[in-house]
Amino acid sequence: MKLTLRGNTWHLRRRVPTRFAAVEPRREVWVSLQTDSQQLAAKKAPGVWESLSAGWEAQLAGRSDDGAARFEAARMIAGGHGLTYMPIRDIEQLPLEELLARVEVLQRRDGSTNLAIAAAVLGTVEVPSMTVSQALEEYWKLTPDRVRGKSDDQKRRWVNPRRKAVRNFLDVVGDLPLAQLKRSDFLDFRAWWLERIAEEDLTPNSANKDLIHLADVLTTVNELKGFGFELPMHKLTLQNGDKKERLPFSDDWIRDHLLASDALSGLNAEARSIFLGMINTGCRPSELVGLTAERIRLAHEVPHIVIAADATRQIKNKTSRREIPLTGVSLDAFRAFPKGFPHYREKPATLSATVNKFLRTNGLMESDEHVMYSLRHSFEDRMLRGRIDERVRREFMGHSLGRQKYGQAGGLAFKAGELARIAF
Repeated sequence: MKLTLRGNTWHLRRRVPTRFAAVEPRREVWVSLQTDSQQLAAKKAPGVWESLSAGWEAQLAGRSDDGAARFEAARMIAGGHGLTYMPIRDIEQLPLEELLARVEVLQRRDGSTNLAIAAAVLGTVEVPSMTVSQALEEYWKLTPDRVRGKSDDQKRRWVNPRRKAVRNFLDVVGDLPLAQLKRSDFLDFRAWWLERIAEEDLTPNSANKDLIHLADVLTTVNELKGFGFELPMHKLTLQNGDKKERLPFSDDWIRDHLLASDALSGLNAEARSIFLGMINTGCRPSELVGLTAERIRLAHEVPHIVIAADATRQIKNKTSRREIPLTGVSLDAFRAFPKGFPHYREKPATLSATVNKFLRTNGLMESDEHVMYSLRHSFEDRMLRGRIDERVRREFMGHSLGRQKYGQAGGLAFKAGELARIAF
């Protein structure tokens, strides 16, 4: 490294290492150190050279086959020229003077254009594809400051909720690239939580924790990595009243839309049959996916299903154990799958997400507040309007009677007759 005085200003003069020839055409660089003091110039020179080298390294990395490395290099190159990396769609919206300032950065003193940095300065480097699970791994690397000073137990209690939120999201939506995430994906996750709250008698706070932690992970990575993805996660959290607000599908909507010819034809066969099975049974989706051949009794004098615990699956409580006659479209659905639904047996969250997404995409949701689980509430409403006895209604729903139970509530054949009056 050599210091040379030109006029009254000291310059750094140094040969460019051969390894940078692909990105720096000059064999030797002269850089003004902006001082007439040789002592100050000697102190500034190492930092200036380090900055030059870092820029060349970044330009080399920008030629990498690794999309993440290219993008990170683009950010470094832009930063080295006093700019923030922006995708070209955002640069096109800049005021003219700011756009021209970026173009001027590309001009060398000899009038040539520095094409090696053009992609970084003008925002044409493709943003790397990163999935949700990869974003979680990146999140840990980006946030060491958030656990600094915490005990091992505090770290565990900080890490686990975020890991759980992402795991739940993956179960419902899948491991999609961040760039492909849509508003409907987050609404499906919210809808899954609404159903889970209803099934497990949870509070909205349980869902809100997941929604907040998921947003923290995804937005932190999106911002700190400079991706600029649109992550439409606004207004997802539940209000305290959400736990009680369960809108049923109206009879007209079920008849004219959900059961219209070919309305559900685009839904996979198992999901479609489970959905139809809910209409005239009012069962929870998790109860139906857990059914096995021995508990689907189509050959019985009164075709019915048995909701009960087994070696691999628990039910919500003892009153959830019940027998429900099969009628109408629900009977037809079980005839198509007499041995149950193996694809969804261990994946009830995937089922709900699949059905909710299909209904929403195809305009089959009666409102934004409706979800698959709304069929259970429709079933109870129809029983009430059909003047079915309260005890029978409670048994069908798996609810406690609130008093000592006597007799068989009329027997299976009687119950089948009652259901037939209100069945689709």
